Amino acid sequence: MPDINYLKLLAEKYPNRRSVRTEIINLRAILALPKATEFFLSDIHGEYDAFHHFVRSGSGMIRMRIDEVFGNILTESECDALASLIYNPEAEMARREKTEKDFGAWCKVSIRRLIAICRVVSNKYTRSKVKKRLPVFSSYIMDELLFADNVLDRHKYYDEIIDTIIEYDAAREFIIDITETIANMVVDRLHIIGDIFDRGPKSHVVLDYLMANRGVDIQWGNHDILWMGAACGNRACIATMIRINVRYNNFDMLEVGYGFNLRPLASLAQHIYKDDPCEFFMPNVLETNKYDPIPPKLAAKMHKMISIIQFKIEGQEIQAHPEYHLEHRNLLEAIDFEKGTVMVDGVEWPMRDMNFPTVDPKDPYKLTEAEEEVMVALESSILNSEKLQRHINYMFTHGSLFKIMNGNLLYHGCMILNERGNFKPVEIDGKKYKGAAYMRKLDQMIRDARGKQSDGRTSAEAASIMWYLWLSEDSPLFGKDKMTTFERYFIADKSTHKENKIPYYKLIDKEEIAVKILKDFGLDPEHGYILNGHVPVKLTKGETPIKANGKLFIIDGGISKAYHKTTGIAGYTAIMTSKHMYLAEHQPYEPLQEDGTQTFHRPVMHLVHTEPVRLRIRDTDNGAEIREQIATLEALYDQFIGGGIREIY
Repeated sequence: MPDINYLKLLAEKYPNRRSVRTEIINLRAILALPKATEFFLSDIHGEYDAFHHFVRSGSGMIRMRIDEVFGNILTESECDALASLIYNPEAEMARREKTEKDFGAWCKVSIRRLIAICRVVSNKYTRSKVKKRLPVFSSYIMDELLFADNVLDRHKYYDEIIDTIIEYDAAREFIIDITETIANMVVDRLHIIGDIFDRGPKSHVVLDYLMANRGVDIQWGNHDILWMGAACGNRACIATMIRINVRYNNFDMLEVGYGFNLRPLASLAQHIYKDDPCEFFMPNVLETNKYDPIPPKLAAKMHKMISIIQFKIEGQEIQAHPEYHLEHRNLLEAIDFEKGTVMVDGVEWPMRDMNFPTVDPKDPYKLTEAEEEVMVALESSILNSEKLQRHINYMFTHGSLFKIMNGNLLYHGCMILNERGNFKPVEIDGKKYKGAAYMRKLDQMIRDARGKQSDGRTSAEAASIMWYLWLSEDSPLFGKDKMTTFERYFIADKSTHKENKIPYYKLIDKEEIAVKILKDFGLDPEHGYILNGHVPVKLTKGETPIKANGKLFIIDGGISKAYHKTTGIAGYTAIMTSKHMYLAEHQPYEPLQEDGTQTFHRPVMHLVHTEPVRLRIRDTDNGAEIREQIATLEALYDQFIGGGIREIY
């Protein structure tokens, strides 16, 4: 029985039995609708253009709907052209305006076809929900066309609507509006399974897109947690985050997108390394900068400068937190400056670069006065970047370390297991945690770092847990024995660069491991799945995203350009409809060409599961919430009947 005071408040919205009955009828009808489509995507890494195409196309779902409606009517090329119009309407219309003899007639035919597709993708929703998603200026017209009946006399009415759209030169705006509606309707829930940030140049644009859309949740990845720690002011996270993005030449995003001041870093690097070619620090240019084109040689100097600062600050962090057990990664103190070697894991290696003008061998982790000024400038930029802080707040409010939804478990990285496949206990503040309990504890520590600290620590100090999760062997976001950043820069022998995966990745081919994980989170392994990102699937080496006899799916196929040569593809996405589960295998995204053409590769759709009976909303988490709402409304109805709460008409 709900609290009577709560029911009295509810009675302000539903003041009598008639209004309660109406809402119960509505909610029970919603329970009978098919389960809406869920879309799973991971490891975006700042590649906004490819990400936007994947989402807008529903990873092939729109093309499948086109085949359903027009497969027996239109040719393959006509279906492809209709799909292209939905994916990029502005470019397709610009091209058609040049090639079509009667552009108005083409628009009229296209509008009719788009309306037909929109009807199909919206049939899982109530009319009320569809109307709420319609664009403001086209909502009335679109509503009339979407819910058109088959009465013969009404056809002239619908024809007149479309003819008037063409006559008043409103076709372009209307086509854009309806293609946006189709893209928004094809997917109801968007799950981002980690790593929005780093490598690619448009992480900030990805966040802008996500914040403008409903039905989004995020499972934090290791690159996300690094940015979250930086936004809290943790210096180790700040230095690492800046280093990665200088390495990938993302100056437009850093300085224009987020407004970071990199001038002090550039000035110091130019001064300190003016005669150093910094050959091992040349940037990895995936895209050129449009607004802030930093010369590669200067970028290399900045890269080396921030790398040395990072190693110093990390050394300070390790010394301050002996509980992290990372002493073996303090490598600046392991350098023999006379011999030009470094001791790593008990082995002495020759250094290929010994120019360390800012490192004091007697106190290697102390920042120089100039380095301290650089860090103060970076801290100030990050803490006072309104856009970054707004994005990170969104990451906290819409994100988590893991998510359970509709009986499935979503997380970015891994679970911490020992070689025997048992959950490995990890000590935090004198208490040991493992499995799901460890994940929940870490999630709470991350959230605590963003808020006010009751133990007197600053947010920056508390955020050291985020730096720990970035590179620790016991981090469920990292999944390797060590991060060999130092070795990759300073040791030529590539055997020192290897980062060995932890036992989880050797064990997840076994179904019993996935079953154990699902049970630990309280899920039914007969019906639940694990969706996992983080590790690119190397299709060229015969790897598969399907693990644990179909209980676990790794959907990071490598959307980032940095992975394409290694993986041979450009990412996997997962789609769960009311009837099927698919894995979509993507080819690299091809941008719009100067001549106005664009090639869209149809993903390979792998059907991995079919439900014996179509799932309804009543079978989902949302359905459970609706049933609770119905029970509460029924309790209010009983109060009206019994006179406990007075009705108002």
